Amino acid sequence: MGLQIVVTVPHKPQICCISTAELSIQAVAKLRDAYLIFNPVAGQGNPDRDLEMIRRILEPQMNLHTIFTQPGLDPAIQAKEAIAKIQANQTKDQIGCVIASGGDGTVSAVAGATIETGIPLGVIPRGTANAFSVALGLPTKLKLACETIAAGNTKMVDAAYCNKIPMILLAGVGFEAEMVNNANRELKNRLGTLTYVLSGAQQFFTQQDFQAQIEIENQVLDFKTGAVTVANAAPATSIMAQGFGAVIPHDGLLEVTIPVSKTWLEGINTSASLLASALAKSKVEDQNLIRLRTNKLKLTTEPTQKLVVDGEVFDENPIEFICVPNGLTIFSQLSSVESVLSP
Repeated sequence: MGLQIVVTVPHKPQICCISTAELSIQAVAKLRDAYLIFNPVAGQGNPDRDLEMIRRILEPQMNLHTIFTQPGLDPAIQAKEAIAKIQANQTKDQIGCVIASGGDGTVSAVAGATIETGIPLGVIPRGTANAFSVALGLPTKLKLACETIAAGNTKMVDAAYCNKIPMILLAGVGFEAEMVNNANRELKNRLGTLTYVLSGAQQFFTQQDFQAQIEIENQVLDFKTGAVTVANAAPATSIMAQGFGAVIPHDGLLEVTIPVSKTWLEGINTSASLLASALAKSKVEDQNLIRLRTNKLKLTTEPTQKLVVDGEVFDENPIEFICVPNGLTIFSQLSSVESVLSP
């Protein structure tokens, strides 16, 4: 009887283990590859706790590969390396995805790398303003953002290039660029979004007007201004982008807002008009505002002004903008996407 026990008892568990192993291998094989680009120094939260929650929610749904951002290394380079791996291994039935977790700088850099690739982008915001998520109606809470990615619903929105620099949200020349440039990391860590409010108030009183020329649809426009904002998508808090009251991220067009106030008082009134447009989500008439919708334009300034593109500051002049319709695929809640994309 002892001999029978040795032969039969181990045999049953062994068959069970083999079957379980085969099922596990098959299940893993069906999961999509996901490359998480994680910025451990973003925001004011606990990165270890954040990463633990991300893994807990996403790992049962996908083969999650975590890539940590590094000082001095552009996250776009890390994203492009991940995209190359996805493209090398993708099949007709299964396409991998890229997930960005960090502040707007990290998210925009990763998003820019996915433009026109068709590879879905997941966004887990952990920054100061999280303007990317707000502008596109994506979840701003970590748990809900992870659950949205795990659900797998995607939608396409426009993207753009600014002198070949990827642009998902907006670019600002003059006022907005200087405001962002003056909002340093230490203040953002201490004060959060209030940093931009304080920086903007300071810049309002110090911004000097400059000469600007826009070439658009065979027309040339010359004017004097302190700011030019070109938006593909923007949250309501980006006041300088609210010339039309709401920026539509799926219309194949860029929205250009240019204040041309001649006096300090007119400037205050124009700022109030832009704020009213943002709150009402509709255009508010103001004779000191130039508003344009176009799929491409060229801007030249004299003297050269700082340029901010999705939170990153550059020195560029002239500047060419071009919209890429449906250039970006994002994971999103169905209700949120439908809401933000409604004309």
